[in-house]
Amino acid sequence: MSNQFLNIIGIGEDGIDRLCPTAQHRIRNASLVVGGKRHLALAHALIQGEKQIWSNPLDHSIQKILQHKPTPVAVLASGDPFWYGIGPLLTKTLTHAEWNSFPAISSYSLACNRLGWHGQDVHTVSLCGRPIETLRPSLIPYRRLFILSANEKTPHQVHTLLKEWHISYKNFYILEALGGKDEHIFWLSGRDAIPNDIHPLNIIALELDHFTALPFTHGREDHWFENDGQLTKQTVRANTLSALQPYPGALLWDIGTGSGSIAIEWMLTHPTCKAIAIEPHINRANRAKENAIRLGVPALQIINGKAPESLQDLPRPDAIFIGGGLTSPNLLETVWNALCPLGRLVINSVTAEGDYLLFKAQQQRGGQITRLSVEYYETLGQYHGFKPARAITQYVVQKQ
Repeated sequence: MSNQFLNIIGIGEDGIDRLCPTAQHRIRNASLVVGGKRHLALAHALIQGEKQIWSNPLDHSIQKILQHKPTPVAVLASGDPFWYGIGPLLTKTLTHAEWNSFPAISSYSLACNRLGWHGQDVHTVSLCGRPIETLRPSLIPYRRLFILSANEKTPHQVHTLLKEWHISYKNFYILEALGGKDEHIFWLSGRDAIPNDIHPLNIIALELDHFTALPFTHGREDHWFENDGQLTKQTVRANTLSALQPYPGALLWDIGTGSGSIAIEWMLTHPTCKAIAIEPHINRANRAKENAIRLGVPALQIINGKAPESLQDLPRPDAIFIGGGLTSPNLLETVWNALCPLGRLVINSVTAEGDYLLFKAQQQRGGQITRLSVEYYETLGQYHGFKPARAITQYVVQKQ
C-alpha cells in the first residue's frame, strides 16, 4: 500500500453519492485530480487538490500523472475504468502495487438492465476517438449491438451510414445519461427519424434485422472490391489468406496491393490485425483506400510508391505478401531481411520470369511451391464448358 499513488475512480451520472467511503477519501486526499469536465463537476464537493481536465492528446495528462508519483493522484472516469475506459492506458507501465481502481456500474450494465438484454450476448463497439467506418464489420444480421457514441452527433451519423450500407434494423435505441437525473431513452423503428435534441452522453442500442452481411470468411466475393482488373480473385485470395495465416495483432506488408483486397481481408480477420499496402499506381492506391474505408478498416496504411524503395523505415512485418513487382531488383532479399522471425512470406506469380525467381528462392530458403489452377463454367455459344483462368504459382515459406 505504501507505493500506491494512483487511484482510478469510476463515477456515474448520479455523482459522488454512490462512491464508497474509501473512494471519496482518495479524492479528498489527492494532490491532483484529473478527469473530464463533467467528471470534475460531479466530484467538485470532494476535490481539495489541483484539478486538471484531460489534455488533447491524452499522453500529456498521462505523463503529468506519472511524474506526480509518489504523491497521491485521483483519476475520474466514467463507470468502469477498465471497460472501454482510461484504465489500461494509465496502468500499462505501473506495477499492481502502484494503483487501485474503484469501478462504478458501467453504462453497458445499465443499458442491459434498462432494455432487458442478456449482456453476454450483446456485441459492443466504441466510436469514441475511432473512425465511424470501423462500425461496418460489426453489423451482423439479427445481432444486438451497443455503440458507444462520441457525442450527440454520433446517432445521426450512424443512422445515415446504415441507410448508405443498406443495413436494416428492427429497433434503434438512444440511451441518454444513464443513471443520472437526465436519463432518457428514445425508441425508433426503421421508419422514424433521429431526434435533434440528443444528450452528448449517449449509447446507441441496435437490434439488427436481415440484410446482406459482410462475410467473415477469407475469400469474399469479388464485387466487394472496386477494381480496375488488378484484383486477386476470390478463389486465389482465399488460398492466399490461408497461406498467410493471420492472427490477432499481426502486421502484414501487402506489396503490389492493387485493389487492396488481401490487406483488407487480413485486417477484417481481427480488429487488432494491421496492414501496410504498397502500390506504385496512384489511382489503384486511392481505390484501395476507398475500399478499406467502405469495408470498415480505414486504418489500412497505403504507401504510393515502388518496392523495395518504399519499404525503408517501415515497422517489421509478421507476414509479407507479394502480388506485384516481384521482378524488381533486390526485392526478395529486402523483404526476407525485414520479415520477423517465424514470419511468413507468400508470393503469387503469373509469369515465367517470376516463377524462375520463386524456384531460386525455394532452393535457398526452403518452403513450398504450389500451382493453382481454376476453371470457370461459362457459356460457349449454344453450349457450355469450363474456361481456365491464368494459373498461379504460389510460394510459401516461414522464416526460422
